[in-house]
Amino acid sequence: MSAHYAYLLACADGTYYAGYTTDPRRRVDEHNDGTGAKYTRGRTPVELVHVEAFDSKSTAMSREYELKGLSHAEKARLAAETDVDRVLDGT
Repeated sequence: MSAHYAYLLACADGTYYAGYTTDPRRRVDEHNDGTGAKYTRGRTPVELVHVEAFDSKSTAMSREYELKGLSHAEKARLAAETDVDRVLDGT
């Protein structure tokens, strides 16, 4: 199973946040309890809406950078098309 992930969160204010992690579920909990990124602290609750798995940290971080550059509409499309549980469960 891949150990590196790029992800998108949907924030309570309608914005998206892109990040990198080795444990998406733990990271979402950190964002929601206020110990995640400064950006998400005032925008909770957040929801994991898109995640991609990678074999290397550098590839996942490159994808995170690409996700940050997408338009709001492009992020919304990815969120609508992604079955987060399926990606995280590896099925």
